[in-house]
Amino acid sequence: MSNKNGSILTNNPFVRKMGTQKTIVLVIIIALFSFFCIASPSFRQYSTVLSIMDYSYYITLMAIGVTFTLITGGVDLSIGTGLVCYSIAGGYLVVYKHWPVALGMLVAILFGVLIGLLNGILVAIMNLPPFIATLCTMMITRGLGSLCSGGFGIPWPQAGTDGAWFRSIFKLKIGTMKYPVGFLLIIVLIIIMSIVLNKSKIGRYIIAIGSNKEAARLSGVNVKKYLIIAYVLSGLFAGLAGIAYAATFTSINPGTGAGLELDAIGGAIIGGVSTTGGSGSIVGALLGVFVMSMLKTGLPYIGLQANWQQIITGVILLSAVLIDVLKRKDK
Repeated sequence: MSNKNGSILTNNPFVRKMGTQKTIVLVIIIALFSFFCIASPSFRQYSTVLSIMDYSYYITLMAIGVTFTLITGGVDLSIGTGLVCYSIAGGYLVVYKHWPVALGMLVAILFGVLIGLLNGILVAIMNLPPFIATLCTMMITRGLGSLCSGGFGIPWPQAGTDGAWFRSIFKLKIGTMKYPVGFLLIIVLIIIMSIVLNKSKIGRYIIAIGSNKEAARLSGVNVKKYLIIAYVLSGLFAGLAGIAYAATFTSINPGTGAGLELDAIGGAIIGGVSTTGGSGSIVGALLGVFVMSMLKTGLPYIGLQANWQQIITGVILLSAVLIDVLKRKDK
């Protein structure tokens, strides 16, 4: 009976196009949204959609980048504290050194790329375990963020002031209405990076490294080069996430990024990235982040405290890992 039901599921054209796990995650998103709408009238507000989007922007950007490192069989723990550090560095230059906002944004991105490059060198050249290497840079970026800010929050230009235009990249205000236009940017980046992962040499080699590093090396793949590229991409998107984070909050406080990397990594795994490397999906990472975002936004509306949010999120993530283990056993 289960085989028949499984055959019906896998033979569905939509499921074949999306993939079984991404389809399941999409169903979970719809089910969660429906449940919260029924359980709480307060959830059925336009402001709730804005809250979900605000959270999903910077987490999705981190998830896009970290997907590449996870596919190699590694991880990048520095992206959470990193995005705060990059945002603080750019904001400091804009607010206190009077640099143009565009240059401050560029600094945030370049800072992320440099930390990504450092992670890549530590992992690929120095042969450090990715967990240890990125744990060290996580602590470094956290400390650098505190040094840049002097321990105080750093504000980027506020709405209605000169230089606040960068906020409209993610949330455009027309009259009294706010529109989550940043989602269009996210979709464009998802499409581009999906092409990079699935159609380009960079993506194919990164997948090959995650599937079997030694076989990739024997096939002529420059393993060290493409490992570094994977971590640079993770740093690049952490820098972009820093800009989205600055556009979301009025002030960036040092030390607030700890744990955000787990949301991004969790979203990527829920979306189908293999925990052992070798396979993954950028679209799946987006869907996984929306599960996390839906839970973070919706659970308080039904009276559950932060502890319950963490427990439920952990159970969902554990389920995703178990599904990945079962899939690998079936191969």
